[in-house]
Amino acid sequence: MNSLAIELLAPRYPIAWYPWAVQYFFLIALSYATLWLAAPAIIFGKKNGLPTARLALLACLSATLVAPIALLADLHQPLRFWHFYAYANTHSWMSVGSIILPLYLMSVVGLTWMAWRPALQANRSAPGFLGFVSRWISLGTGPTPKILLVVVGVAALIFSTGIMLYTGAEVAIVKARPLWNTYWLPPMFVATGFITAAGLILLLNRVTQMNSLPVNSQMLKVMLVATLAAAVIAAAWVLGGMSDPQGSVAAAINSIRFSNSWRNTALWGSITAVVLFVGTLYVLVNKTKQPALHSWVWLLGLVAIHLGWMFRWVVLMDVQHVARNSAGFHHYGIPAGSSGLLGILGTFGLWLAVMLLIDLFVPWREARQGGVAGDVQLATNEDTSVVKGATSHG
Repeated sequence: MNSLAIELLAPRYPIAWYPWAVQYFFLIALSYATLWLAAPAIIFGKKNGLPTARLALLACLSATLVAPIALLADLHQPLRFWHFYAYANTHSWMSVGSIILPLYLMSVVGLTWMAWRPALQANRSAPGFLGFVSRWISLGTGPTPKILLVVVGVAALIFSTGIMLYTGAEVAIVKARPLWNTYWLPPMFVATGFITAAGLILLLNRVTQMNSLPVNSQMLKVMLVATLAAAVIAAAWVLGGMSDPQGSVAAAINSIRFSNSWRNTALWGSITAVVLFVGTLYVLVNKTKQPALHSWVWLLGLVAIHLGWMFRWVVLMDVQHVARNSAGFHHYGIPAGSSGLLGILGTFGLWLAVMLLIDLFVPWREARQGGVAGDVQLATNEDTSVVKGATSHG
């Protein structure tokens, strides 16, 4: 009997999402998570959370302004963004997101402007360019209505919920990728977003020299809860694969079962999460050494930021290495140009530049829930017992 060899050829498709997508998902998660961390004080008037809210608002606005730029770059042809509006599709999560994102951006800008406006009004008489910017941005000397700030802030929170939903859903609905096609992905994006946001605020608390112990304590608690939530979600995902051999989770686990690279990635992610959880718990529980330990918690912040960015890189980039129509994996080397390393560094550089410009020209350390310029000095004096080392513009 003659034996015949049959060759099966499967085409290799190029990746659909480049590192720009990682940057967008990372920054937009920071944006909505820091908004929620700022909400208790800025929107709902909880004064004991003002130091945290001020740092969170700085992070929120900067990330909100830069995230859409990364998203436009990921379209490959940025000027075609108008297609979302000319050919709207209510069945597409990306199309729905194109409506939610501008509304969210405008509400965040409006909220931060109203929170910073009294301090800007107080700086209107400052000499030089700082006074010019304050007069131009503050738009007059009238009071900032607290009720208007609350309304805009609540709207921003509502739109942020839409951002959470659409960014998770647009990935989770892709049935061609079992590693994406799970209901557990959207809540994991949210949980890791809060981990990263808390870590960023810890880092900003040190870098801006505010060095507030209450800020550190509050963010460590947020980080602890968010890390626990992420662990529960990850465990539920694995158990789902074990209980349903025919489901997408089981298919996802099988697709990477024999990959050393994925095994190492899972090990590194698990070790990072454990280090973050144990370190956070140690600082919170060890009351006697807390003052000394708090001077080092910014390192936990760096670990948290790394964890949040790494998770999005693995989900959005490494998953695309898994062959869809054949066995094995495709290699992807990060290019040096704008679609690779330069794009990653450029996005972070732009984000840093935006924060530096805000720090130069906006008295964000005096952010508050509306009011008039005359209230700013009183509010600053009240906060000195909480915020140590904070400087004031003007």
